[in-house]
Amino acid sequence: MSLAHTAAEYMLSDALLPDRRGSRLKGLRLELPLDKIIKFVTVGFPLLLMSLAFAQEFSSGSPISCFSPSNFSVRQAAYVDSSCWDSLAHHKQDEAGQYQVKSLWPHKALPYSLLALAVAMYLPVLLWQYAAVPALSSDLLFIISELDKSYNRSIRLVQHMLKIRQKSSDPHVFWDELEKARKERYFEFALLERYLACKQRSHSLVATYLLRNSLLLLFTSATYLYLGHFHLDVFFQEEFNCSIKTGMLHTETHVPELITCRLTSLSVFQIVSLSSATIYTLLVPVIIYNLTRLCRWDKRLLSIYEMLPAFDLLSRKMLGCPINDLNVILLFLRANISELISFSWLSVLCVLKDTTTQKHNIDTVVDFMTLLAGLEPSKPKHLTQQMHDEHP
Repeated sequence: MSLAHTAAEYMLSDALLPDRRGSRLKGLRLELPLDKIIKFVTVGFPLLLMSLAFAQEFSSGSPISCFSPSNFSVRQAAYVDSSCWDSLAHHKQDEAGQYQVKSLWPHKALPYSLLALAVAMYLPVLLWQYAAVPALSSDLLFIISELDKSYNRSIRLVQHMLKIRQKSSDPHVFWDELEKARKERYFEFALLERYLACKQRSHSLVATYLLRNSLLLLFTSATYLYLGHFHLDVFFQEEFNCSIKTGMLHTETHVPELITCRLTSLSVFQIVSLSSATIYTLLVPVIIYNLTRLCRWDKRLLSIYEMLPAFDLLSRKMLGCPINDLNVILLFLRANISELISFSWLSVLCVLKDTTTQKHNIDTVVDFMTLLAGLEPSKPKHLTQQMHDEHP
């Protein structure tokens, strides 16, 4: 019998999780994987397009090419190119013979508008970093630590039960004490459960998360308006009539009023506009999906941890409306599942619990580990029958 008890003690010792108080879980992920992808795309893609626009400008020289008269000197031709790029206005004659001026400034402002877009898309990230990450980090550190500690306390409890059972000469006393402890809920570890229930009544994290995604949708809508109102208007404008009766050519009589110029960077402008519209259109359903995740509970995590004694957020139906901080914390616990060592252990125990022949007597990790250690999770039938015979 001592060999069996020794083997049970080794098995329970191996089931204990290592103490990680020194590491403080430095690898916590404080951004969900989908949020990280959205951040890289919304911020990085405009910067990439901005680099493309600047590279095209530096490599090909002037972004416009004006057809100056043949009698112009080299200096006058250079001045025409510079003046027309500075003004970037198309002079169009209407039916009445009057000239209408149409500005083509979106071509000139393209790199800077992309930079402004990247800065605007980074603002929701900054909001999350400064408004939510400090509180979320402390919440995750505490909850992950307590979940692992609760699992360890369950294993140590089984170790203690095994020692008491080994030292007890009367089995009736042991089982009576065990049933009394279950009835009085001595096995309850209520601190974590009450903390999670408190987070269910808090809404600071979920409000910040909703604001972050709402700002992304707002800035995406503003991008659509900018592209539709300004870029679409000049999208196919490759040539324009430029007025050169200014500056050093103002007094020249042989200089024509208008000359034709061509935008050599039109293809880059079109690529940037189409790419921006396409990418942000594809991101909209992703952002909406991010918001819809707050409308349902991730109950798998909590159902696994109901193997802990008296941890019954689900069975007591404490999970009401999912739009609260607890749901956000559950999403981040799922993202940090590698830091939650007890989750893999409890997942295995849940699978084994469903395959055991005594599943009706197994409710918690304590029940299952007592069974593995050689104790039954409930009073043996022969002892129960013996008590009935002694006290008819």
